Amino acid sequence: MIEVNDAVKFYEHKPVLNGISLKIRPCSITGLLGANRSGKSTLMKAITGLIRLDRGEILIDGNPPSPKTNRSIAYLPELETLYPWMSIANAMSYLKDFYADWDEKKAIDLLQSFELQPDIRLRALSKGELAKAKLLLALSRRARYLLLDEPLSGIDLHSRQQILQSLIDDFIDEEQTIVIATHEIEVVEPYLDELLLVRQGQLAVQGNLEELKESRGQTLTEIIMEMHL
Repeated sequence: MIEVNDAVKFYEHKPVLNGISLKIRPCSITGLLGANRSGKSTLMKAITGLIRLDRGEILIDGNPPSPKTNRSIAYLPELETLYPWMSIANAMSYLKDFYADWDEKKAIDLLQSFELQPDIRLRALSKGELAKAKLLLALSRRARYLLLDEPLSGIDLHSRQQILQSLIDDFIDEEQTIVIATHEIEVVEPYLDELLLVRQGQLAVQGNLEELKESRGQTLTEIIMEMHL
């Protein structure tokens, strides 16, 4: 389980995370939703240990973020840590050596499914190709936790369905815990179990999505609009 307790993070003396507390239920697909600059990306980076909180704590299976806990987390912007002169094949090989949970067969399948050329250098990729390459690297790990920050940005409609189906297949086969931060609400809604709505660095709504919709008598879009997100 991922737990966030009273997390606070300041940037330029302004709170981006403002005492937020939440729990991400294991073996669920959770939508992390909120307006731009609501704290979603900062929260994900804090969970992965890429940034440190100013106050509060984050626990992954009872332990604070560390290189050890990061072995159980696959985070979408993995590609941004690699060198632009690398080819897609170089990046795949690099992560294969780095992570014991790398699934080479799945990586090759995704390479073909996304119609990516392995010898193309990262700096030469189009926006859509870059988005697909980042997803390939994240989805090719059999990590316990999969954190995806705007995974559908720049992706065409056909590829979106491929990506979402791949997520569902992993979720079923590996019992992963998947967190998706996205603005593509209508696209991902049918796949979500849990909902986390973040506003101004604080938790506005949390719960099972279907139960929330039923108890409120609202659609997800209506819930979001009510929260002024």
